[in-house]
Amino acid sequence: MAAPSSNTCGLTERSIRERVPPLLTDLYQVTMAYAYWRTGRHQEPAVFELFFRNNPFGGGFTLFAGMQDCLLFLRSFHFTDEDVEFLRSVLPPATDPAFFQFLRGLDCSGVTLRAIPEGTVVFARVPLMEVAGPLAVVQLLETSLLCLVNYASLVCSNAARFRLAAGPKRKLLELGLRRAQGPDGGLTASRYTHIGGFDFTSNVQAGFQYGVPVAGTMAHSYVTSFTSLEEVLPKTLVAVNGDSTPVDIILLTKGWLSRVCELLGSQPGKIHEGELAAFLSYAIAYPQNFLPVIDSFSVGCSGLLNFCAVALALCELDYKPLGVRLDSGDLCRQSLEVRRVFRLCSEHFSVSAFDSLTIVGTNNITEQSMAELNEKENEIDVVGVGTHLVTCTQQPSLGCVYKLVEVRASPRMKISEDPEKSTVPGRKAVYRLIDAEGHAFLDLVCLVAEAPPEAGVSVSCYPLSCDTSCVSVTPAQVICLRQDMFTKGQVTQPLCSATETRAKVQSSLQTLHPRHKRLQEPDSYTVALSEKLHTLVTEIREGSSNNSNFLLAN
Repeated sequence: MAAPSSNTCGLTERSIRERVPPLLTDLYQVTMAYAYWRTGRHQEPAVFELFFRNNPFGGGFTLFAGMQDCLLFLRSFHFTDEDVEFLRSVLPPATDPAFFQFLRGLDCSGVTLRAIPEGTVVFARVPLMEVAGPLAVVQLLETSLLCLVNYASLVCSNAARFRLAAGPKRKLLELGLRRAQGPDGGLTASRYTHIGGFDFTSNVQAGFQYGVPVAGTMAHSYVTSFTSLEEVLPKTLVAVNGDSTPVDIILLTKGWLSRVCELLGSQPGKIHEGELAAFLSYAIAYPQNFLPVIDSFSVGCSGLLNFCAVALALCELDYKPLGVRLDSGDLCRQSLEVRRVFRLCSEHFSVSAFDSLTIVGTNNITEQSMAELNEKENEIDVVGVGTHLVTCTQQPSLGCVYKLVEVRASPRMKISEDPEKSTVPGRKAVYRLIDAEGHAFLDLVCLVAEAPPEAGVSVSCYPLSCDTSCVSVTPAQVICLRQDMFTKGQVTQPLCSATETRAKVQSSLQTLHPRHKRLQEPDSYTVALSEKLHTLVTEIREGSSNNSNFLLAN
């Protein structure tokens, strides 16, 4: 396992500047900014909110991720001369040249961002982020902020579900880089799956850039590249105990292989010589990190026997082999047989290192197959997951949206024929209500000017899942979820490492009742509007209906 880089924050900020320049946006953001500018509205104070409408994967919760990248994006946001010249080439020729000078001077010094901390459990319809500032600027930020939050939160939530399916003890290895949607998708996945609960990644760049612990073994190609013991070079290994005399590791391993075959009643004629050569070659290169894949040919007839022989030779030289990887077939059944052989060797040859050997399982693991591991008897210590983790095959998008809620201190609301697509107007505060057992049971969305709810005091509110019903609840504890994150061009909260945010995720998940964390058919978590906010929504709806005939009135 590699040590985290000491300069991950600086690397991350440089990465953001390169991956998310201001031109990583939709063209209509720029055309709207121009229209605001032409009408003189570009400096009007405006507020947007970022939220999503449904929890992913049919689950009961979501993890909010991508916040740190958003802050670094805001801090570095500006158009270069080259950016402006490109926009000049794609906007209509009649565009006022002064607009391009306006763009050249834009930054986020007038932007304020308030948000729920990264790594927090969140729910549908709760505003995760509030972005306030000059109308043209905060409009231009929309696409980039959505891009930074959508996939990060989705894959982080997916990782948390895999962690719940695996249980707390089993180690999880993310190895999806080769299956990810491009290099950026792979790097983002490695970072946020670690935050969501995975222990290691195979992605070396993620270790360098984000400090994620990296791990890996060998591929089948390494094993199949060998055909004969003649290819093993060098053929000797020096013992750990200080004796500098080189030991013929091939001869030593052959002796152990005969003893293992005798112990297990195996047929030496079925053992693949090329596989043994590969194992020996790798063990000579990495005697303290020997963990080969043993299913290139036959686990029972060749791979397991070859591993035991090489591992016993290493143990005789005072090295400690790590274990094996299984990558095909019935992983549970094979792991039981592998562990049985390990215990037999430990007892028969008095080699205690065989009692702690690790069994890694990798074979197109899904959330369902991960959950099934807990239902079947098996001896798998580490599970490697790739495709179904990083591509989020159950649901490819979280569907975050960024909606205007206030202009010039006046609330704004989108009223849609589809009620689910209507928005909630006004600047807001968000509070999490905790019951007497320490579990979160309701998120209350209020107008920012309202007095906050108090512990032990009854609160009347309107759950978003109901049309008109008012309920009263009494929290034992109240947590204000929103924090000031970015003000006057500066990040106002400490930037956390991936490991620190990962710890926050586990702490936040602990506050959820198990019924909300069920992978199948979880109970719905309640999100509600305060009485004043509900009244505002009702008034705007009614006002919109009354004003629909304004043309006829004239």
